[in-house]
Amino acid sequence: MNARRALTLLSTLLFAAAWAGPAAAHCDTLDGPVVAAARNALDTGNANLVLVWVQKKDEAEVRDAFHKTLNVRKAGGEARDLADRYFFETLVRVHRAGEGAAYTGLKPAGTIEPAVAAADKALASGKLQPLGSLFVVRMEKGLHGHFDAVLAKKKYDPNDVEAGRAYSSAYVEFVHYAERLYDAAETLAPEHVQKPASAHSH
Repeated sequence: MNARRALTLLSTLLFAAAWAGPAAAHCDTLDGPVVAAARNALDTGNANLVLVWVQKKDEAEVRDAFHKTLNVRKAGGEARDLADRYFFETLVRVHRAGEGAAYTGLKPAGTIEPAVAAADKALASGKLQPLGSLFVVRMEKGLHGHFDAVLAKKKYDPNDVEAGRAYSSAYVEFVHYAERLYDAAETLAPEHVQKPASAHSH
């Protein structure tokens, strides 16, 4: 599978996931990219490493929390741990607010969805193939499921109205599913995605 096909399939499945329901948060986990940036910023004393995750209007609040945390960290021990937690909470809350998403607290490490973990791994390795394959398998499973459901109901007795309705229902679901996947591949292709005006969203 070439890179373009993999990216198209990735876009398709991301749309399908969004259509099916709200995605599990990634940026609010202790092993997510926002907290990782926070740890790095605190260890190096460089606030710029976390400012990329918030909007410009929120920079002052994050800088203030950053400097307060650095001051408290000097005490070491439990004070350092509590200060770090305070900064993680503040940064993730501000980041989520910038996305228009509610903040419900930091989530434990290891709670990232498989697709998101695979996406991070792809970026770290520079290899898209494993991630693309993950989506191909899931998409084909969905297509086959709807397709098989239609075929199983296709040969019904014309005088059996209920069986005919079952077929028509399965047909509509199959066609709409295929249509959503096709439209998603188009509308979420890179040339159709509007660039955000400020910070990255996740």
